[in-house]
Amino acid sequence: MKKTLFLIIVLLVIFGCSSNKISKTMPVEKKMEIANDLFEKEKYNKAIQYYTEVVFERNSVYTPTAQMKLADCYFNQNKFTEARFEYEELIRLFSDYKDIGRAYFQLGVCFFNETLSPHYTQNETYRAISAFETYIEKFPFDAQKKDALDYIQQCRYKLLMKTYYNGYAYYKLFDYSAALMYFDEIMELGNNNDPDRMSRYYATLIYLERDDFDKAKLTGNKLINRYPQTEEAEKITSELEKIK
Repeated sequence: MKKTLFLIIVLLVIFGCSSNKISKTMPVEKKMEIANDLFEKEKYNKAIQYYTEVVFERNSVYTPTAQMKLADCYFNQNKFTEARFEYEELIRLFSDYKDIGRAYFQLGVCFFNETLSPHYTQNETYRAISAFETYIEKFPFDAQKKDALDYIQQCRYKLLMKTYYNGYAYYKLFDYSAALMYFDEIMELGNNNDPDRMSRYYATLIYLERDDFDKAKLTGNKLINRYPQTEEAEKITSELEKIK
């Protein structure tokens, strides 16, 4: 039984080695054909092996396309760090590639998909914005420009939420001066959205806590006028009635 198992293992190793040799001796055109077929079948791990070998053929006409497809394989598996590296390699080595604009765009998408919740640091969010802005600057008439602008808007909203959570954290710590610094930053933008609504709500509560009734009325009334049908507006209306 042990001899049979040993024989099976040896045959598998020999077969594996021989198949690898066959792959390495294939013409680059055949490797690319197999890789593309695997890619279409969504067998990305297997396709990666062939695309990688084509990429190593630096003088091949297929190399830039293989580099892009290699990045796409990782991207389609949600391996965004690996995908980002391969897109960056394409940009670095083949800047005149016909579809290089998509590589710049995909680079931004990778960073975007690596961003964290607004509760955490937003380094990837800043990098995503920078990547999309670079893409738009280099390819202002590209078909995916609108998508890039949408991504930038989502990133900026996430940064806005990060600012709000910073303010809220200081509010819970009773560090009202620090909290107001963040809430004021949001309110000064003049947006009509959740961060603005909640910033005005907690800023009003802070002014009430400080007995600064003039600022409480000013901030509270803006909250009520902007968001009249909200729970926050109802609560602040009740609080301002007590002042009267």
